[in-house]
Amino acid sequence: MPLTPENDVSAPTIVVGAGPYGLAAAALLRRSGTPAVLLERSDRVGASWAQRYDHLRLHTTPSASQLPGLPLPRQAGPWVSRNDYVRYLESYAAHHQLDVQLATPVLRIEQAEPGTGARWLLRTPDGPLPAGAVVVATGRCHTPHIPRWPGRAAFTGTLLHSAHYHSPAPYHGQRALVVGAGNSGTEIACVLARAGAERVWIAVRTAPNILPRSSARWHAAGRLTEVLPLAWRDRTSLLAQRLAVPDLTAQGLPRPRTGLYTRNAREGVNPVLDHGFVDAVRSGQVEPVAAVQGFDGPDVVLADGSRLQPDTVIAATGYRTNLHDLLGPLGVLDENGLPLTAGPKTHAEAPRLYFTGYTNPLTGVLRQAGIEARGIAHAFQHETARTSLPSPRTGHHPADTLPTGHAPR
Repeated sequence: MPLTPENDVSAPTIVVGAGPYGLAAAALLRRSGTPAVLLERSDRVGASWAQRYDHLRLHTTPSASQLPGLPLPRQAGPWVSRNDYVRYLESYAAHHQLDVQLATPVLRIEQAEPGTGARWLLRTPDGPLPAGAVVVATGRCHTPHIPRWPGRAAFTGTLLHSAHYHSPAPYHGQRALVVGAGNSGTEIACVLARAGAERVWIAVRTAPNILPRSSARWHAAGRLTEVLPLAWRDRTSLLAQRLAVPDLTAQGLPRPRTGLYTRNAREGVNPVLDHGFVDAVRSGQVEPVAAVQGFDGPDVVLADGSRLQPDTVIAATGYRTNLHDLLGPLGVLDENGLPLTAGPKTHAEAPRLYFTGYTNPLTGVLRQAGIEARGIAHAFQHETARTSLPSPRTGHHPADTLPTGHAPR
């Protein structure tokens, strides 16, 4: 049955976002007997992946990147490309016969009025949609973020976020500054240098934890050491980096002082898996510089007082969830705009409002999609079983004792 504003009959379960986390949640809910409708703001499944740069490859192996119920095809290789992964997500939706409604943005999620047969009301451009439960899966990488650097509006060069960078071709022969030394920033810098950029700098605020991109053992190590004390894991990780990665201090990139486990716990930052970045820095193809402090006409002013004159600045400076606009004053977000609960857990003031895809574990974000989807499906099954049990006093089901027009709460 099509989902329309007038169709407030069964208060369906709605999943917001048809990326990996939303697809996995919908697939496992359907498998457990709770069909869900996916609402996707874009015109295709996996749109955020399709919009990434052309040369993107997953940083996790296929076994750690596939979603529950469908393996990645072997022909995708050990490091799956962007295009292959988008095709996989489209196949996943078809394989599990998911009800995906494209070009349907959700503007706001509000609590429904009592007596309507729904817990939640989703505001869309076409009108409100009732829901008995909502899974929010719009993701950590929802809205590109560029810091409000002083003078940036008057910069005479080109400034763009890495979300809007697609290939190195337009930057051939240019002087390019990449801001941010995470996985995206280091990979973009390397590709620009190899593709014929005249000069490539990378602005580094905090020295990254770098590990070889040689196998899945780093993610496996993360899973195996989760029970160990944080300080012990940090010391081990720093020792591993010293053994596996050359010292780049002479090239302007000192070794990190903070272990990768502490950085992940504090900042949600994962280590950089080396795609040739180390060799590019050692050979001088990519030059680390200090963090960006501001702009002055054609100049980029760095934290150490030095200045650069790049033709293009690519800000690999992360994203924001933008959940405040979606959820308003429900009290389910922390000061950073991240959900206070994840996976199968819900906030006491927001029953049956679930969040998935807002963590960045060292064990792999795509592997986490399956973990959280299973937890949400289990929570639904537990709720269904609880509300279906006969009352010990009357022998009636709890739903039988509710006033007419009310759904079980």
